[in-house]
Amino acid sequence: MQPSMSRHGSSPGHGTTIAVAATALWRRLAQAVELQRHGWPLWLPVCFGIGVGSYFALPLEPSGWLPLAAAVAALVPALTGRWWRGGVLATLFALLAVAGFGVAQWRSAAVAAPVLAKRTGPVEVSGQVLRVEARGRDARLLLRSVRLPGMPAETTPARVRVVVRPQPDDIRPGDWVAVRAVLMPPARPSRPGGFDFARMAWFQRLGAVGFAVGRPAVMAPPDVAGDATLAMRVNGLRQRLTARIRAAVPGPTGAVAAALITGERGAIAEADAQAMRASGLAHLLAISGLHIGLVAGTLFFAVRFVLALVEPVALRYPIKKWAAVAALLGAFGYLLLSGATVPTQRAFLMAALALGAVLIDRNPISMRLVAFAAMVVLLAQPESLLGPSFQMSFAAVIGLVAVYELVGARFARGRRRRGPGGRLAVYVGAVLLTTLVASAATSPFAAYHFHRIASYGLLANLLAVPLMGVWIMPCAVLALLLMPFGLEAMPLWAMGQAIDLVLAWAHAIADLPGAIRRWPAMPVAGLVLLAGGGLWLCLWRGWGRLAGLLPVATGLVLALAAPQPDLIVKEDGRFAAVRIDDAVYLAGRRHRRTLEDWLDAWALPPEAVRPVGDATPLRCDALGCLVDLAGHRIALARDARALGDDCRLADLLISAVPVRYGCRGAGIVVIDRFDLWRRGGHAWQVDGGSLRMTTVAGAQGQRPWAAARGRDREGAVGRSQ
Repeated sequence: MQPSMSRHGSSPGHGTTIAVAATALWRRLAQAVELQRHGWPLWLPVCFGIGVGSYFALPLEPSGWLPLAAAVAALVPALTGRWWRGGVLATLFALLAVAGFGVAQWRSAAVAAPVLAKRTGPVEVSGQVLRVEARGRDARLLLRSVRLPGMPAETTPARVRVVVRPQPDDIRPGDWVAVRAVLMPPARPSRPGGFDFARMAWFQRLGAVGFAVGRPAVMAPPDVAGDATLAMRVNGLRQRLTARIRAAVPGPTGAVAAALITGERGAIAEADAQAMRASGLAHLLAISGLHIGLVAGTLFFAVRFVLALVEPVALRYPIKKWAAVAALLGAFGYLLLSGATVPTQRAFLMAALALGAVLIDRNPISMRLVAFAAMVVLLAQPESLLGPSFQMSFAAVIGLVAVYELVGARFARGRRRRGPGGRLAVYVGAVLLTTLVASAATSPFAAYHFHRIASYGLLANLLAVPLMGVWIMPCAVLALLLMPFGLEAMPLWAMGQAIDLVLAWAHAIADLPGAIRRWPAMPVAGLVLLAGGGLWLCLWRGWGRLAGLLPVATGLVLALAAPQPDLIVKEDGRFAAVRIDDAVYLAGRRHRRTLEDWLDAWALPPEAVRPVGDATPLRCDALGCLVDLAGHRIALARDARALGDDCRLADLLISAVPVRYGCRGAGIVVIDRFDLWRRGGHAWQVDGGSLRMTTVAGAQGQRPWAAARGRDREGAVGRSQ
């Protein structure tokens, strides 16, 4: 007799079989997680970071009760007594994600400050100088306690940044100044999905930026003025040291020397900065783990060497621990002196933990130190998760620690068992491996943020990194130690000689064909998959780590196949770019920085810009331009006199001037000056027979740092009938 079948053609035990298989799979997963017990702490900052990233990914500002509600939901198993195997760990990780979300939301509210609503000035701006950042021919003054005539205190920006030309020689942090300037709100992205300066400014409490139209004048402090803060004193010290360094080593060499010692990179020549980026040596200019490690290491070995020369001290006292304390103090001083950026904070925390491990006779290098440093940085500045500094610095360190946990012992044995030539070969191999791992770990983030990857970074670092370790940074430490006695000239001169070698090497590498590989804008999902897969490869133990290759491969596919816009229009409507194949045609008044951003997003060089003429796809006259995309006629109007013909002939009208309702009829989509002002820059992408529109406001969402100018509406422009 045949067994009875269910109505859907399956046996009654089919569901039971699936349940048994699912239970068995769950048990295997639980066992695999249990075997990773030693590595559980490494995932704590990952879960916290997931919560931080979730907050910033939302299109709307969430309710303040949401983290509390999510925490209660995560605790439901504990409150009901219904635990399952691994439930405690899952609840802990969920609570950490909720905590990350809540900390990011609290931080966003805690730094809230007024933002200038519109362009203002020229107007008299007064305030106290927080920082003076010298650049090529100008300087940027960061002011606090700002006063603007006729503006109430509750709507006045807390901080304002003003570009002053020429550089003022008599202004120091802590001074009160008055300057006549034009002020603007922090700029929105130049394209949907582009760099959000407004968000970065929000967390810096920077409410306006602008440029001076006169020379700043030092004024008497107001009656309510407070004393100079520690940050002002440190910034003043950095300014004085930068001046002394550049006096001892003038020219481009001195600018790089100052960047390595005080973190002031504004004066580096653009040609040198481009060469360092193209050669893969830009990381040498950003004070991070390499610099902190070299400073701490130089002090540690120097102090220990000197103490070892004194036999009674060396035999009776723990000179290794004394050297560790000296190195820790020196690293902390360097942290303050260099500006305490996110990579420097991470590097100092790791150095402090490593030196602390020396004090208690523990292993100074481990992945747990990296996890601890990440948690501290995210707790203090959760917004740093979105920046390239945090991402690239931690990616490099995590990759290096993971690799050297696997092969470090082999390198150590090889160094002990070989002669001088073999030890040199091991050292060169270690430098090559370090550069290869760091480059591979940071390349996805460099491609996402900067749209380019250095092709010859391995070759460039082979010479530059040893020079930094054995020549440049030891000279920098010696110069700092001798500065109180006025004897810094000689070590700075020696440091400059090595810097000249590095710069010459960087220019030589940058001039090689194909030195830069350009990368188009990739979606956030692609970067998240690449980062998540990389973390899995580095943090998981055993063969199961290879499962991280799947998200890495998926992220690469998304990054390579990401659709790119074919038309981008600036938010004022007076500048636009059309991409057809590998050529770019421009309409309107060119804006250099905006064009550079658009070309980077398209992964195209400046040579891709083509002149516009009668025979080109984009045709322009004094009143506007016309272009055909996907069978649609698009009009770019710059003058109201062009609207009559454009309203009659175009399928899509983008106007830098207001358009009356009479033009908004069937068969035509109108984006006028007010639409652009409310929603920011627009982009259109050919999608089959339609044009898919995205906007800056739509990408930003309705968040505190996004100017509330109206809602975005996104959609498709269908093929006209």
